[in-house]
Amino acid sequence: MCRWTVTQGAPVAWFSSCLCCRPPSHLLSLSFILLLLLLGPPTSSSPLLASLSMNSEQNHNAQRPSFSHFFISHSPPSSTPPPPASSARLPWAINVSSSSTAIVGRHVRSSYKHLQGDVRKRKLVSFKYFFLRIGENGAINGTENEDDQYCELEIKSVEVGVVAIKGRKSNRYLAIRKDGLLYGAKKYGPDCHLIERIEENKYNTYASAEWRNKKKFMFVAINAKGKPINATKTRKTKKVTHFLPTLVEP
Repeated sequence: MCRWTVTQGAPVAWFSSCLCCRPPSHLLSLSFILLLLLLGPPTSSSPLLASLSMNSEQNHNAQRPSFSHFFISHSPPSSTPPPPASSARLPWAINVSSSSTAIVGRHVRSSYKHLQGDVRKRKLVSFKYFFLRIGENGAINGTENEDDQYCELEIKSVEVGVVAIKGRKSNRYLAIRKDGLLYGAKKYGPDCHLIERIEENKYNTYASAEWRNKKKFMFVAINAKGKPINATKTRKTKKVTHFLPTLVEP
């Protein structure tokens, strides 16, 4: 058994003897504690700690994934209204009196250019077998007498798909007024512009190129009794508007 004797300078001897008796791991722990006590509590003003903190933040930011490239900035929707539709759109039908091409419905009569200026001598026979007649006084009607000279007509192309029909005997033009009345005009005018179209049944229809009735075409028509029908009451689907051109015998 060891006996300790307290003499002058005993605390130093005791401390040194204690350190010598302790294992190395305990010495390392005590050294670290003494170092912390000498440096004092850590502050943000310490240059060493500040540099360590800055490096730590940089490493942390470098490891953190960046999501900025996943977002696409979009400008707020504009309150400006869209521009109006182009005014260059073609109309469904045009006034053929002011154009060289006649458009009837969806069909363009561009294939009849070879008829421009030609004069055809014909008789127009209705679906009910009445011959269209232009009287001396300008009356329009139908007759069953195919030898009637007032039934002989001259059909002249004035534009593509537009014709003028003239009675050879009466020297009057088949015309349609704005109110739909059929008459024989002494002089050629806008009322005499007629759109000629071949229908699916191979019959022809003749509609006013100048006038419309509520945006609908007005046709030349003869009823089952040979009387003219007001053009405002006609439709191309009605048989009374269908005529078959036949040759005039010399």
